[in-house]
Amino acid sequence: MKRFIRSIFLSVMFLAISGIAAVHAEDSAPTPEEPFAGDLLCLPGAYLVDPEGCLPLGPSVVLTNLAKIGVSYPFQSLPAVHPPEELNQVNINYAKINIPATERAKLFGSLDDAVNGANPVGYLDAGRNIYVTYTNRTDMNGGHYIQLATGEWLRGSPVASSLTSFQGLLFQQTPQNSFGWIVEPTHPRTSPDHSAPETDRELNREDLVQIYDRQNSGGTDWYMVGLNEWVERRYIRQFNLNATRPEGVDRDRWIEVNLYEQTLAAYENGKLVFATMVASGGDPFFTRPGLFQIYEKKPVERMSGAFEADKSDYYLFDGVPWTMYFDEARALHGAYWRANFGYPETHGCVNLSIGDANWLYQWAEVGDWVYVWDPSGQTPTDPSLYTAGGA
Repeated sequence: MKRFIRSIFLSVMFLAISGIAAVHAEDSAPTPEEPFAGDLLCLPGAYLVDPEGCLPLGPSVVLTNLAKIGVSYPFQSLPAVHPPEELNQVNINYAKINIPATERAKLFGSLDDAVNGANPVGYLDAGRNIYVTYTNRTDMNGGHYIQLATGEWLRGSPVASSLTSFQGLLFQQTPQNSFGWIVEPTHPRTSPDHSAPETDRELNREDLVQIYDRQNSGGTDWYMVGLNEWVERRYIRQFNLNATRPEGVDRDRWIEVNLYEQTLAAYENGKLVFATMVASGGDPFFTRPGLFQIYEKKPVERMSGAFEADKSDYYLFDGVPWTMYFDEARALHGAYWRANFGYPETHGCVNLSIGDANWLYQWAEVGDWVYVWDPSGQTPTDPSLYTAGGA
């Protein structure tokens, strides 16, 4: 019996030892290598240099490209607000005289004479743009009749204050990227190319857009206003930030007028505080490039003049608000008669909306510098080409 039990015990021990040996043998057997499947993909993120050990793919490529041009995603809002809306209001009544430019508007001593067109007591000079201020108004027989501060009556069309409701931006801190305003309705294209398809996004006049990149394609400047959204230059006016004090400016506040982009900026202590669109002098009545100082401020001004030899361009703008003279008769001022900004169309002055001119008038001081320049170099700089200028 003892021999039998001993035989079973030895058999069990043999099997156990054999199993352990087998397991060790399997553990030591070589494992076949898997085929190389390529580098790992990077997690989405932005890299200013090509990452090592992984491949950027998908969103990571977009973020990397944005980072290379100094743009972070998601896009950040501009650190700016519009000036108070009440700055658009001015306690003046305006009217346009709508008669042929070659005719003089008749002035009458009474409302009845104005309605009947009888017994004129005076005339306004003829011109294409005749605007007056009035104290009283009566609507009769389908017409508007206005009374001037001097007492005379004439027929005129009241001007809606909403024409100049455009407002620029007040900045709380320096923006990280450029921005601009749309000057003509358009749809961005998916790439900087005229043959690229348009997007569904509709951009309207005076819309504010941020600008993240700029490329020239086929001689046309294109601006990136969103992901896969490009607008060509003719539809946009870019604000170019330059907080470096211009040469010759000896104080920490100045105004910059960019004639090419038709923009204006106010800087203080090396920081941008205000930016907007303007309308400057058009060919041949350019706004003169150079460095000037505000020499007079007038809350309300009467402007008139003519520059053509035959005086056919005579204009009269009564009650011009928030006027700041800086170069002979050229001034920064509000323009209640102007609906569009972003184009050079004046006789040399720099026109702003009423609200923008109001803000600038309150901020600016006599003696502040006004730096006028044209980065395109297209505006003449020869002083002999410039007269006193005007509205």
